[in-house]
Amino acid sequence: MKKTAAWLAVYALQQLGIRFTFGIPGVHNTELYDELNNADALAPVLVTHEGGASFMADAVSRAADDTIGALAIVPAAGLTHAASGIAEAFIDGIPMLVLTGGIRSDTEHRFKLHEIDQLAIARPITKAAFRVLRHEDVVPTIFEAYRIATGGLPGPVLVELPVNLQLFPGEIDELPAWRAPEPASPPDPALIREAAALLKSASHPGLFVGWGARHAVDELAGIAELLQAPVATTLQGLASFPAEHPLHAGFGFSASAVPAARNAFRDCDAMLAVGTRFAEIPTGSFAAKVPHALVHVDIDPSVFDANHPARVAIAGDAKAVLGALATELRRLGGRPADEALAARIARDKQAYRDEWLRHDSADRINPIRFYDELRLRASDDAVTVLDDGNHTYLTAELFPLRRGGRLLVPTDFNAMGYAVPAAIGAKLAQPSKEVFAIVGDGCFMMTCMEIVTATVRSLGIVWYVFADGELSQIAQAQQMPYNRKPCTALGALNIEGVALATGAAYVSMDSESRIGPAIDEARRLAREGRPTIVDVRIDYSKRTAFTTGTAASTFRRFPLSQRIRFATRALLRKATG
Repeated sequence: MKKTAAWLAVYALQQLGIRFTFGIPGVHNTELYDELNNADALAPVLVTHEGGASFMADAVSRAADDTIGALAIVPAAGLTHAASGIAEAFIDGIPMLVLTGGIRSDTEHRFKLHEIDQLAIARPITKAAFRVLRHEDVVPTIFEAYRIATGGLPGPVLVELPVNLQLFPGEIDELPAWRAPEPASPPDPALIREAAALLKSASHPGLFVGWGARHAVDELAGIAELLQAPVATTLQGLASFPAEHPLHAGFGFSASAVPAARNAFRDCDAMLAVGTRFAEIPTGSFAAKVPHALVHVDIDPSVFDANHPARVAIAGDAKAVLGALATELRRLGGRPADEALAARIARDKQAYRDEWLRHDSADRINPIRFYDELRLRASDDAVTVLDDGNHTYLTAELFPLRRGGRLLVPTDFNAMGYAVPAAIGAKLAQPSKEVFAIVGDGCFMMTCMEIVTATVRSLGIVWYVFADGELSQIAQAQQMPYNRKPCTALGALNIEGVALATGAAYVSMDSESRIGPAIDEARRLAREGRPTIVDVRIDYSKRTAFTTGTAASTFRRFPLSQRIRFATRALLRKATG
């Protein structure tokens, strides 16, 4: 039979259950878009910028239970525009299919439109990159790309389809059907027994969980209760353990963590770490003290011993490993309830809240009052989307994510501009769920025009824009050592004008008396299918525990001579103004 590569690509995507592609059509993929337009249960989504497309695809993979995100983009500029979102997915372990057009492979002319080595560009930010040169390889290559993208540590994979293969039919012998891979082998029973014995023998065990543990909430809760151990999470893993659980301590456990987590882990002598790499952000600039008795569980064995040596390292799916570990711990016998531990965590959490409630925000909005009202109203199973900035750590410290909730946040690569398009991807993936984003005005300005995509599709999403007129996270980081804040003041942004330009509804939250009414109005508009922007006049004058602690930890890692230089300069500038 004769088929074009465009037809074959769409066939492969449908076999894989891909529900959306994101991108912009161009001369090198018009045939692909024509075939996408004919496809059942596969919708091509037009975006305003390929960077937004890649963030949407990332969010679909994070939010959906039945599909992963896919791009359908033009070569060259389409790929480089999308590179930030592809790299974010790569660093964060998010599966993604990246289908690009390609220059003609059947002519020898040089200086073709979009002629660039896309595989070389993709190599550092993808798990693999393929260039298809024969029609019969289209479907097998896309299937293999999907296997790689979803297998082991997930990530993006690129497939380049030259335009001549898309346009002109070629002979193929058969249409292969997708066969899901065999389930992974169960964990080694000897390692499970060793890990259980190590944790059971500890006086003060603790759990540290990341994104990789998000499907093992019940198993984590069971282990925490058997060990009577506090649980801290990474930033990306904030929804991996419910905040209402009495053993939930908070985000991180280093000097950058909230008091509940710092205190709960102070005497930790054995740790179960699951789905975390002990990266810079959750460890407070590598200041976290990790006990020698470390049991490390991760799908990616390359993380073992990278920053902290593991006494027991178990490579595998978190749910399977933790299920086996919980069974073994039950066999060994659980500990009696540590009511003092739970009471101390609750007391420390309340004390931190009280500290924020006492803060005088003058005529602006105290973050704790915003988060309290949002938590009171938002659904427990809502999808929360964050960007990169001060609002990220305020949310991590002040907004408890309950069982069933999901959190989408860029981490480690930390691409600003994530939240606006990612919320669109999340809503497409979970149309029946409440989806809202919390985003700083600097991040919002990067991708706010993508709200047009939500308006066209009548997606009821709320973006709470924390507006203070500067890049506050960096401004605070500058103020402490430099006593000045160069290049962080933003230009005047008329957020209501953005709403008008994109067809979104606009809601003002300009005082604390408006918090509850504004949230109610925004949620009502979203339920009606209206994209809604809430202009939050936030007060950033009080620093988060993360900002203060991480600045101090980073400074302490400087060489002594540089600490003296920085401290002297800061004191001199403070004295002289």
